[in-house]
Amino acid sequence: MYQPKAETPKVVKPHLATFVSAVVMMALLLGLLASPTAQAADPSPTPVPTITIFPSPNDSASPTPTTSPTATPSPTPTVTDPPIAIPDPPTVCGDCFDPGLHSIDTFNSLWVVVNKQRPLNYLKYVPKNLAKPPFKYPATHNPYGVQLTKDAGTAIVALATAMANEKAGTLVLSSGYRSYTTQVSVHSRQVARFGLTAGEALAARPGYSEHQTGLAVDVYAAGQGCQIYTCFANTKAGKWLAANAVRFGYIIRYQQNQAATTGYQFEPWHLRYVGVELAGQMALKRAKSLEAFWALPKAPNY
Repeated sequence: MYQPKAETPKVVKPHLATFVSAVVMMALLLGLLASPTAQAADPSPTPVPTITIFPSPNDSASPTPTTSPTATPSPTPTVTDPPIAIPDPPTVCGDCFDPGLHSIDTFNSLWVVVNKQRPLNYLKYVPKNLAKPPFKYPATHNPYGVQLTKDAGTAIVALATAMANEKAGTLVLSSGYRSYTTQVSVHSRQVARFGLTAGEALAARPGYSEHQTGLAVDVYAAGQGCQIYTCFANTKAGKWLAANAVRFGYIIRYQQNQAATTGYQFEPWHLRYVGVELAGQMALKRAKSLEAFWALPKAPNY
């Protein structure tokens, strides 16, 4: 009797089983990577820093931030010295003004009144705080090494800086503090040149000069002519000083048509520092001289 051969069982080769297992493992791994849990485990990306472009000096709008790594900032403006502080216009307060704040008689007082009837009560007085104002050419100019008291010097620098900023000219100091001995020479020279009466209308006798206090300064403007002449009043700088010196505590000491009171001809170049309180009060009262403001006797002669 015929008997069929028994079937030989199929055996999976080891290399095929390994391949199947690898496929299953890869599928499981891909499933894990695609799950929400796996995504949440990823760290958040690091934000890119914002680059702010410095505005150019002509830009009026706010700068627009950019993240472009190739953006090039505009050139930084040239760094200059900080501007000198310019005081506000003086406060004129009428009845709140204190006339006793400073003496008008003491030789070293800010408000001392010196004229042909009122000599310094210490004839050889020399201020202790004299210094050359810290001018910076070309905005301001002190070619002669003029000295003033510290407060007067600080104020004249602020005044000159404002004058330059407001396009009125470059202030030049011609004369400031003069010692008693120097005034002897100045007085003698003017009298020899013009005679006693005319000479003393220009130069004080020694001991009778405001310049000895360190609070008076003669000025002119570079390139505008009329240096130490009455026509200085008609220059741009002269007009600016007449209108603005009070802001810095200075007055035009010898004004026009006041010689019968002050004893000196019109000197639009001669500034006297009295501080913003008194300068402002004199402007409020429209006083044209210290003599008139303080109701002092006129002093046309010695």
